[in-house]
Amino acid sequence: MLVSKVNGAWKPYSTQEVQEIVNRLSAGLLSLGVSGNDGTAEGADKIGIISNNRPEWVFTDLAVQQTGAILVPLYPTTNPLEIKFILNDAAVKYMFVSSTELLEKIRDLQKDIPSLQHIYAFEEIPGADHWSKVTNLATDELLQRVEENKAKISEEQVATIIYTSGTTGTPKGVMLTHRNIVSNVFFSKASFPFPDAPDQKVLSFLPLNHIFEKMCTYIYLFSGISTYYAESLDKIADNLREVRPDGFTTVPRLLEKVYEKIMSKGNELTGIKRSLFFWAVALGKKYDNNISGGLWYNLQLAIANKLIFSKWREALGGRITFIVTGGAACQENLLRIFNAARVPVYEGYGPTENSPVISVNRRYPPGGTMFGTTGPVIEGVELKFTEEGEICVKGPSVMKGYFKRPDLTAETVIDGWLHTGDIGQLVNGKFLKITDRKKELFKTSGGKYVAPQPIENKCKESPFIEQLMVVGNERKFVSALIVPSFAMLKRWMSQNNIPFTTNEEAVKQPEVIAMYEKVVDRYNSTFNHVEQIKKFVLMPHEWGVETGEMTPKLSLKRKAILEKYKDEIEKIYHTEPGK
Repeated sequence: MLVSKVNGAWKPYSTQEVQEIVNRLSAGLLSLGVSGNDGTAEGADKIGIISNNRPEWVFTDLAVQQTGAILVPLYPTTNPLEIKFILNDAAVKYMFVSSTELLEKIRDLQKDIPSLQHIYAFEEIPGADHWSKVTNLATDELLQRVEENKAKISEEQVATIIYTSGTTGTPKGVMLTHRNIVSNVFFSKASFPFPDAPDQKVLSFLPLNHIFEKMCTYIYLFSGISTYYAESLDKIADNLREVRPDGFTTVPRLLEKVYEKIMSKGNELTGIKRSLFFWAVALGKKYDNNISGGLWYNLQLAIANKLIFSKWREALGGRITFIVTGGAACQENLLRIFNAARVPVYEGYGPTENSPVISVNRRYPPGGTMFGTTGPVIEGVELKFTEEGEICVKGPSVMKGYFKRPDLTAETVIDGWLHTGDIGQLVNGKFLKITDRKKELFKTSGGKYVAPQPIENKCKESPFIEQLMVVGNERKFVSALIVPSFAMLKRWMSQNNIPFTTNEEAVKQPEVIAMYEKVVDRYNSTFNHVEQIKKFVLMPHEWGVETGEMTPKLSLKRKAILEKYKDEIEKIYHTEPGK
């Protein structure tokens, strides 16, 4: 059922073992006085968890649900200020952590969190209580109470409070009931059929505290699919080859990383091998699953699959039948190339507030996928658009509300309709296309609206651009902060006899800036005049979660980037473009 790596070997847990552990953990929590109390979100006890993906995460999640208490999950990368706010806001009673580092993180804050009674660790850590101390409290009488307790829990009770990453200010606690989550599990499974297949395996590495990975976990459990937990993000490539999974869920940034690694290896090839590699990639970019390329194209693609793309599939374990991506817009180029290479990638969409899935491209029937869209709306979800194009949905998956924030709830859920904050449209009357975040749209000083995401995604198709953020709110023109792909830049500089010393020096080189001007100009031709990037600055380092520019979902923290690089942005607008 669940498998993780312990001391270098994969350790499996059967369904029966999981059931016994979960029941004993529930019983232990009841012994500690944990309960749903009056069944309200305010009255129920809150249990926090901050951990990497592992079987113990799922044990804790299921065990807490059986007590009627509420799980409050946190990203391991959450900063101390946000952790303190969340644990105090939710009044978390007990905390489960995985590593020494996370234990210390919570211990350092414990004196400022009056509600927090105790911390338990999943790993054996000197001076810390192991989580088995809780399971050891189980007795036959308590186990009987667990069964009685389960039967009393209403589907309208809150199962979890998931705090948003706080990119726009104070984190908000999204309250999801048992009904919210279970309805999304069933509707998602019906719309994107997973076979009930105990012989199938998935690799899990997206943080389990994100509702997308958590909801998918329930689909795997319900379908009898074995879940293997990746050791870390750095070990995903190794784990894919070891586990040979049938599928996994991901975010676009990780797919981009896989593609960049493949392209980097392709650039190291020489002669006929190099020519074949880039011929195959060029074929992949033309791939359209809904329109046949004709006999000659299909023949060439079959050859490319045999000679080139077969190696890509092998690097992913050789058995992939599905990859579902969500959390941000995926580059259309990537979708075309991976699907051409017989690595099926399906883009989906949905916010935490909808538990989360609203739409997803389909495996079956044929014609259920359109690149550049997030697919048809799943069963059980009603869809409408406001006058300005905002996506609104209604159905059993819509959250109960924001914890202790009825004001925000009233702004977001109106007459049962969840206002997502995303702008979109239906393509061919069926496929939902997200055109931008309502909050990310900005207006130039000339009064023209600009949607940054499509511009950013198009420019990132360049092998020389690793990351990019468009700026220009209340400014005369659109500009950008660009993080180069330094592996590609080094190679280009070497080929042009330009010495490379450091990233900082490279981004200042006139020849490098001139080369990036040509790259940007090439993409500018695909945008309206007001959307074109008139000026840019090259950044010397990749943006990340630890350095504060990315959310744990690996999307841009726009507000943080604007603040952090305000001096660089001011310099852009200090002179007119072209001067």
